[in-house]
Amino acid sequence: MLLVIQLQAELTELREENRQLKQRIAELEQKNPTQRLSQSYSLSAEEKRRQDATSGRENTHGASGKRQQSDRRGRRPTQDKIDQADQHERILPEGFDLAECRHVIDRPVWRIRDGKAVLVVYELWRGPGGETALIDGVSSRSEFGIEIHVAVAFLVSMVGLSIDKVCAQLKFFWQLELSKSQADALLNQLSRQWESEFEALCLLLAVSAVVHADETRWSQNSVWAFLSEQARVLVFGCRKDGDTLAQILSKDDFQGVLVSDDAAVYRGFSTAQKCWAHLLRKAIRFTLLEPENSEYRSFLDGLLAVYRKAKRFAADGRLGESGRRARVAELFDEVSELCVSRCGDDATETTAAGTDQEFSNLMHEVVRLMCDDELFTFVLHPAATGTNNEAERSLRGAAMDRRTGRTSKTVRGARRRTVLISVLESLKLHLPKFTLASVQSEIQRWWQTGESLFRRLLRQNGLDPPTASLLETLVPLPKAA
Repeated sequence: MLLVIQLQAELTELREENRQLKQRIAELEQKNPTQRLSQSYSLSAEEKRRQDATSGRENTHGASGKRQQSDRRGRRPTQDKIDQADQHERILPEGFDLAECRHVIDRPVWRIRDGKAVLVVYELWRGPGGETALIDGVSSRSEFGIEIHVAVAFLVSMVGLSIDKVCAQLKFFWQLELSKSQADALLNQLSRQWESEFEALCLLLAVSAVVHADETRWSQNSVWAFLSEQARVLVFGCRKDGDTLAQILSKDDFQGVLVSDDAAVYRGFSTAQKCWAHLLRKAIRFTLLEPENSEYRSFLDGLLAVYRKAKRFAADGRLGESGRRARVAELFDEVSELCVSRCGDDATETTAAGTDQEFSNLMHEVVRLMCDDELFTFVLHPAATGTNNEAERSLRGAAMDRRTGRTSKTVRGARRRTVLISVLESLKLHLPKFTLASVQSEIQRWWQTGESLFRRLLRQNGLDPPTASLLETLVPLPKAA
């Protein structure tokens, strides 16, 4: 009898617990289960939400009547920075002495001097007519010199280091204490300043003599590379379709040579060169699959011999236009002889399958490119090359980032990377020596003259400065909900 009473009591408790759980489930189901998924779900964000919820239930001053202070450090007062400065420099407008000017403001700026980070306070003075002077290597309202902006952009965008590692390197080499948020802000500032330079680079592509193009998948859509003798443009986060290509290189307007692979999106240009490396790699694959097949080996040897001869003809500076066309006709005959067994008029249809069918497809591809005048364009136009290896190499870093999860996770990050890499790679193309000092000197010249290197190239090519934002078309920002 006692056991029955105990079981009845436990049953009553379990029923009450079950009722409470069902009531709690009903309350949770009334809420939107995906509401929080659109919000940040990091540890710091969760702590902030809990703090906001607590402050909403309690008085702003708390139970003791005293104002609660935040644990965040916030911005350091300017006077504290001035007191801790290593150097002071007086900046006067050109043509005026100290007696004619009046002191306006003191600006503390971090600079790199003799391989070490130094906090410099610039004492800005204004002339009698309101004349002001610029600080060499310092943009308006920035607390860091341009050399620090460029160093962070180079290490993050081109070298591929994380922001955490970049901050650690700057501290190790320059003794510069830079937080992750500050480094991120420097990248944002520099990309905004260089957006107009990116637009100028896109215009320079359209008037280039030769453009190498390639694309690959990325975390957000795809990444494209466009390389020419005037500009290097890499666009991250754009779509992999013909509309994207048409925005940068219009088939109707582009008059240069487009060097690319045989993807369908690149077809239709008036002058094009398809990549020989792709064709040779396919031919090599067949010899590796079937080393004893004499037809595969003979075709590879013949294709290599034709390509090597074409390279000699392209590099022969003695040949004029008629001589080059004669050499191309000679190359045509050799390729036709290689493929006549399967692509000639007398070739009989076969029931090839598997590897043999793929080999026939390769032969037909070679013949099609030859008939479309896309196989030996680099012989007629020596400025072009026979392969698209340069564009492929430029995307290796992006492909490795994709595999290791080091890509930008937002559209804004993709746009920032697009601008920074394009400008830095293009500077590397034009500067005799690509160093931090040379880039800093070049950018300072932009500020002093009011015209960048790329805008000067636009003027020399008879092009007007860009008026519309191509970046907004290629990688548009998501619309606010």
